[in-house]
Amino acid sequence: MSPTQIGRSVMHPFGVAMQAHHVESAVALLAEDVEFRSPVVFAPYRGRDAVAPLLYAVAEVLQDFRYTREIGAGSHDVALVFRARAGDRELEGCDFLHVDESGAIDELCVMIRPMSGIHALAEQMRAVLEGRAQTGDEATRR
Repeated sequence: MSPTQIGRSVMHPFGVAMQAHHVESAVALLAEDVEFRSPVVFAPYRGRDAVAPLLYAVAEVLQDFRYTREIGAGSHDVALVFRARAGDRELEGCDFLHVDESGAIDELCVMIRPMSGIHALAEQMRAVLEGRAQTGDEATRR
């Protein structure tokens, strides 16, 4: 999997897709049995079908989302540092990716700071996901 150039930063294709709000492309990079560890809940989500709705929701909730740095480009372990807003709260975080031998992302762990930002993100994510569950919005639950 070759990295793509964004400005001066080399960015993993997952980062390129998420930053451009091409969530479907980001989901396609996930292994079928991907493990996602959230900054909000203890138990990991397992499987592409469980993770996809979360990525669609986060793309809707986070504003001014941008990656600022990539660490470990070209290796099986990549860290994508980002900044964004959840409502009026500024966030700083990191997506830690592990890429398997086939090039698929088999582990995704997200860490975010500060605590007030995590709370704002969790509240907004809950509202979006509950709203979609009530309306049966299948378009974002791929």
